[in-house]
Amino acid sequence: MSAIDATLPSAAGAVVARRIGIGLMYGLWRPRVLGAWRIPSAGPVILAGNHSHNIDGPMLIGTSPRPVHFLVKKEAFVGPLDPFLRGIGQLKVDRSSADRGAIGQALGVLERGGVLGIFPEGSRGEGDFASLRSGLAYFAVRSGAPIVPVAVLGTATPRGGDGRARALPRLRSRVDVVFGDPFEAGDGSGRRTRAALDQATERIQKRLGAHLGTARRLTGRPDQT
Repeated sequence: MSAIDATLPSAAGAVVARRIGIGLMYGLWRPRVLGAWRIPSAGPVILAGNHSHNIDGPMLIGTSPRPVHFLVKKEAFVGPLDPFLRGIGQLKVDRSSADRGAIGQALGVLERGGVLGIFPEGSRGEGDFASLRSGLAYFAVRSGAPIVPVAVLGTATPRGGDGRARALPRLRSRVDVVFGDPFEAGDGSGRRTRAALDQATERIQKRLGAHLGTARRLTGRPDQT
């Protein structure tokens, strides 16, 4: 193992994460996975998913046909979760600043041909890709890795009769995970200027939004996340 490889998230750990994800996600819910064959079987790939619940990350880890290294907010790395998340190959990122360490590790994952998972909206929200950060465009343009859009539908927690949102989707309920066609974010010029990244972000937003609409029609969830 080279010195560079030693600083990257563990590839073997990501394999373990996938096994854990499969056991938990299929044990607690009923994932229906569509289009997993669209993920390239080898080489660098970026999975870009919508984000409306905390289980979206583990759901993607458990349903992806390849092990995934997710960018995870630093606030999740507390107590025993810190060594656990690091051990299963996930990346700690400080979203309040340009986290050069996390950026370097993410690019390193792609350089060695791995799969990087990212929620480009930055945090849990409506899960509709309405607000994207430029980080996804930077990773895609800098690495040349294709982006595979993925929609996770059925994890948003509707409010019950008491007005409270449920902490988790109903156990054994169906969750749809729909992978889309891979696409290139850049314009082919290789430029990484602010203007080029802004244009790439706009292209990405359109593609992800279109995929989400297609996923909702395919799954019969026109108004649900």
